[in-house]
Amino acid sequence: MTKKILLAAILIFNAVALFGQESTALTQGSWLIEVNTGSIATGNTAFSLASSNGFTQWSVGAEAGYFLQDNLALKVGLGYSDAGFSSIGGTLVYKVGAKYYINGKVPLGADLTGITSDGNGANWIGLQGGYAWFVASNISVEPTVRYNVSLDGLTADSTFQGLIGFVIHF
Repeated sequence: MTKKILLAAILIFNAVALFGQESTALTQGSWLIEVNTGSIATGNTAFSLASSNGFTQWSVGAEAGYFLQDNLALKVGLGYSDAGFSSIGGTLVYKVGAKYYINGKVPLGADLTGITSDGNGANWIGLQGGYAWFVASNISVEPTVRYNVSLDGLTADSTFQGLIGFVIHF
């Protein structure tokens, strides 16, 4: 009997921790700083590291946003990536867009993402959606699915990405 009560308490605690955490950090005038993990496949402001056949690819970056109104943030991001096998060198990545939180739990985003390297570049419209799990009132973990629609059909591909975002709200 005590095992059943303990199991029920653990399940209830986990449900409250997962779904019950409310955030007041999504209010007008507040800020966010976001760092994502992702792939180097398209221009992104994520952290990534991959190595194959003696070549190492990596990227670093971050995004910041300001809440223009409750649940709606205007965001900008910068990043840098290096494919490791190119004589061109690294690639600068930039992003400008918006993020809206439905019910404070479901972030939807749209942005213009671009890359530039040695005078050449490519651009994408990024559309994404995910879930914001607030582990504290001002910290969220946000698994996200993203689709990048190429604006440069000949030089860039449209791709899907899976990201995990770590966001600090203040």
